[in-house]
Amino acid sequence: MGISNIYQITGTALNAHSRHLDMIAQNMANSQVVSGSEAEAYRAQRPVFAPLLAAGMLGDTTGVQVKSEIKSLATINKQHMPEHPLADDDGYIYLSNVNMVEEMTNMIEASRSYQSNVEVMNTSKDLMLRTLSLGN
Repeated sequence: MGISNIYQITGTALNAHSRHLDMIAQNMANSQVVSGSEAEAYRAQRPVFAPLLAAGMLGDTTGVQVKSEIKSLATINKQHMPEHPLADDDGYIYLSNVNMVEEMTNMIEASRSYQSNVEVMNTSKDLMLRTLSLGN
């Protein structure tokens, strides 16, 4: 594994955590969305992280990727509001299943992971510069 692999690996991690942060932002933006049926209600999205494998015979791990996105299985809340324009025939509206406390926790975790990978890149850069300066 060479020094360029460090940048490739941390680059994939930065991309994956950036996508996770995008999903969190989308979830938070849709936290107050209501709909007229349970099927149409917004469901929080979660990333599924997976190793990114090299094409070589050993299948070496060369980073991380967001393999897919899944929807949260948390229950959809409904409220009786017959005056709401989106209410169904029984007078119910359906709220998203986004839990803001959970989203804030996920945001802190994803942000720290992103920052850690930036630190890995910065440390690698510093080590490369120190190595180059050894010849002087």
